[in-house]
Amino acid sequence: MPQTDTFDSPENSHPDTSFGDILTEFEQAHHAEGGAVEGTVVSVTPEAVFVDIGRKMDGLLTPDPKVPLQAGQKLLVNIRGRDTEGNYLLSTIKVDVPKDWTGLEAAFASHSTIAGRVMEVIKGGLRVDVGVRAFMPASRSGTRDLADMESLIGQDIECRITKLDTASEDVVVDRRSVLEEREQAAKQEAFTRLQEGAVIRGTVRTITDFGAFVDLGGFDGLLHVAEMSWSRNVKPSEVVSPGQQIDVKILKINPQTHKISLGMKQLQADPWSGVEEKYTPGARVHGKVSRVTDFGAFVELEPGIEGLIHVSEMSWTKKNVRATDVVKVGDAVEVVILGVKTGEKRIALGLKQALGDPWEEALQKYPLGATVEAPVSSLAKFGAFVDLGSGIEGMIHIGDISNDKRLNHPNEALKQGEIVKAVVLEADKDRRRLRLGIKQLIPTSIDEYIAERKAGDTVAGRVVDVSGNRVRVELGEGVNATCKLPPQQAATEASPSSAKADLSALSAMLASKWKSGGGGQEGGTAAESLRAGQVRSFKIVSLDPAQKRIELELA
Repeated sequence: MPQTDTFDSPENSHPDTSFGDILTEFEQAHHAEGGAVEGTVVSVTPEAVFVDIGRKMDGLLTPDPKVPLQAGQKLLVNIRGRDTEGNYLLSTIKVDVPKDWTGLEAAFASHSTIAGRVMEVIKGGLRVDVGVRAFMPASRSGTRDLADMESLIGQDIECRITKLDTASEDVVVDRRSVLEEREQAAKQEAFTRLQEGAVIRGTVRTITDFGAFVDLGGFDGLLHVAEMSWSRNVKPSEVVSPGQQIDVKILKINPQTHKISLGMKQLQADPWSGVEEKYTPGARVHGKVSRVTDFGAFVELEPGIEGLIHVSEMSWTKKNVRATDVVKVGDAVEVVILGVKTGEKRIALGLKQALGDPWEEALQKYPLGATVEAPVSSLAKFGAFVDLGSGIEGMIHIGDISNDKRLNHPNEALKQGEIVKAVVLEADKDRRRLRLGIKQLIPTSIDEYIAERKAGDTVAGRVVDVSGNRVRVELGEGVNATCKLPPQQAATEASPSSAKADLSALSAMLASKWKSGGGGQEGGTAAESLRAGQVRSFKIVSLDPAQKRIELELA
C-alpha cells in the first residue's frame, strides 16, 4: 500500500526539522500568507486581538487605538504568516506588498499606497519590509516620540514610496501622508453625515474663556459659553472639564469653513416656559444680584431666569440713585415682581416695594399741623431741607422761615446741621412732599389778639376798605379782620368809601377807642354809610387761630 502521509516518513524529513516547522511551512506554502478571510473577534487585550478565522489556531491582530474592536465583531483580515507558537499573524491592511522591483517602480510612479511591515527602529527612523528593505524617516512615521515608534515594530502599515533607486536598492517610504489623507477622508465622510439639530456625543478637548472645543470624532465643534447653560455669567470651567464626554446639539454647520456650533443648554428645558404662572405681579421672591449696570441691577431668580431692578425702583426717597451704591454683585435680595414679558424674556423687579414705603409711616408720624424738630440737611436758593430720618426730608420754603424780614437766601437765617423746630404745613403722599414752616410757630400780633379775645366781644376798628358787601377792618397794628355787611346796607354804600381821611387824626382816635374798649361810634349809627378811615364798633363773629382769620359784624 503506498505511503500517503509523508510527514512521518523519516526519509522525507530533515533530521533537524520538527513536525511544527513542517506544518508551518506547509500552511504558509498553501494557504496562509496573503489570504483574505473573514474572522470573528474572540477577545481583546491591550497587547493583541484574538480572531477566529476558522483554523485550528486563532489569528493575532495588533490593536489599533483608532479602530476599537469588540468581541463578536466580524471583519476581513489578511493572513501574513505565523508566529513561533503557531498563531496566525493577521492584518487589516487591504493593500498589497509589491512582489518585486517592477511592482515597486509601478507603485512609485502611480503614487500608490502599499503595505509594509515595520521590522526595527534604526538611527533616524524605522526599517520597513515592503518586499525589499526600505527606510522610513521618523518624521514621516506618524508617531510623536520614540515610544510610539517602538510600538510599530511588528505591525503591518500602509505607506507610500517617496524615493526609489533600483541601482543602489535605496527605498524611502512615508506613512504620515497616508495617515493624514485617511484622517482627512474620514473627517470629510463624518462631516457630511452631520445634521443641524442632531444630538451627538463628544469629548471636551480644550477649554477657553469663551467656551470649549469638543472632539466629535476627528473634528472639533465649538461649544460657546453662552450655549452651555441657561444661567448667565458662568465660566466654561465651571460647566465642563477636559476629557469629559458630553452630549451636545448641533446648532449650525458651515460647509465652507467646516465650523460647527454646538449647544448644551438646548438639551435642558427652557426655564422661561411657564414663567408667567410662576412669577406673578406683586409676588415677593428672593434672588442673587448677578450684574450691576448704570441703569439698574440684574437679579438671578433661578438658573436661566433674571429680572431687572431699574434704578427708579431702588429707593422711595433718593433721587438720581446709583445702582452700585445700593447693591453689589452677589448680594441676596428680596424683590417684588412688577411685570413679566415672557416673549421678550423680561421680568421687572422692585427693590423699594419689598422694603416698604417710608412715606406711609411718615404721613402718620407727621400729620398736618404736627411740630417737628430736625437738623437742616441742605440749603437751596428757594428754601431749606430738613432730615426727618428714613430718607424722608421736609422742605421749608424761604417765605416760611422768618416773619421779621424778607430773606434773599435761607443761609441768612439758617445753617446746615442746625436743629430747627417747624410745623407741618402740607403733607402730600402722591407728590411725596412735606412742606414745613418755621415762622408759623412764632406768635404774631394777630395770634396774641385772637388769644386774648372770644366770639361775641365788641371791639373798635378802623375801616380800611369797602368793597361791595365786604369791609376790611384794622383792629390793631398787624391785625386785620373782615366784616360782612347786610344786603340792604351794602346797596347804599357809595363811592365816598374811597375818600381820603386825615390819617394822623384817625389813628389817634382809633387808639383812644381801643384803649377805652371801643364801644362807641364815630358820629353815626350802624345804618350810616361806611367809608375808609372811619372808626366804628364791631362785634366778633368768629376767631380762627389756624387760619389767623377774624370775622366781624357791625355792632
